[in-house]
Amino acid sequence: MPISAVPQETGPDQGLETLLEFPDNRLLIDLCGEFDRNLAQVEHGTGVHILRRGNLLAIHGEAEARAEAARVLEALYAKLEAGRPLDAGEIDGELRMAAEAEPGDQMELFQGGRIELKTRKKTVEPRTEAQKAYVRALFENELAFGIGPAGTGKTYLAVAVGVTLFLGGHVDKILLSRPAVEAGERLGFLPGDMKDKVDPYMQPLYDALNDFLPGKQVTKLIEDKRIEIAPLAFMRGRTLSNAFVVLDEAQNATSMQMKMFLTRLGEGSRMVVTGDRSQIDLPRGVSSGLHDAERLLKGVSGISFSYFTSKDVVRHPLVAAIIEAYEAGEG
Repeated sequence: MPISAVPQETGPDQGLETLLEFPDNRLLIDLCGEFDRNLAQVEHGTGVHILRRGNLLAIHGEAEARAEAARVLEALYAKLEAGRPLDAGEIDGELRMAAEAEPGDQMELFQGGRIELKTRKKTVEPRTEAQKAYVRALFENELAFGIGPAGTGKTYLAVAVGVTLFLGGHVDKILLSRPAVEAGERLGFLPGDMKDKVDPYMQPLYDALNDFLPGKQVTKLIEDKRIEIAPLAFMRGRTLSNAFVVLDEAQNATSMQMKMFLTRLGEGSRMVVTGDRSQIDLPRGVSSGLHDAERLLKGVSGISFSYFTSKDVVRHPLVAAIIEAYEAGEG
């Protein structure tokens, strides 16, 4: 059942207060959060003051800020109606989307046009406009690039899209890959067999999968080779059909490796290439395949490029500050 709350202007000048009415008082309690901490987060993010009056929330502040807060509260209430719990990350995502939305986009963003990736363990939504455009590009293009700093959700969202397409029967397998670039330790000196040596490089991909699928199912799908996690070097000679393929940390692929990988694309497959130009670990003088691909493939039909900045970081707020500091220092 959709939210029935409608903003109403009250007060002598029709501009002091916006009232939202919520039909389910139990959901309203969850919306407010323990000790009203959810409301406090919305207040801090939008610059308004929110008061609860029975099943009403009264929003005080500037007109534009009140409208933004109302959109956030309505979106959060809709999540609760759908049975989804709220946490600080969900609220932060709604605040980002509301702040970045143009007035004409509100209907599309907050009612019929939400992008939700439904996996076995959770539903994932983009939390910034750049993330939303990126997810849309993953569905619309057979080859998509996601380029930007760490913590912007490039790989996480790509894996979420892959799991969504896999569960929906649109692809037969998921293949996740990374260049096994040595940064400090040499593969030959690490203990164990080849799998033991390369698994540490692949761990972020395992982590993402385990966020979306039960552990036993991930193990079974890997055993059945319906999910593969392998170093980039293992892609040579293969043709990947009816698969969702992700190349992570692509800035550490050489130009020859990138060409080899991109030409593996087979019928019914989709490829996603993610990377961060600022974290190249290749030896001095070796050209990054991500840089060359970006230069050569821009403008090719069916290939998209999505870019992220520190504003799209969805990890700890300090991560965005650290990235901005380094970018300023390098400038």
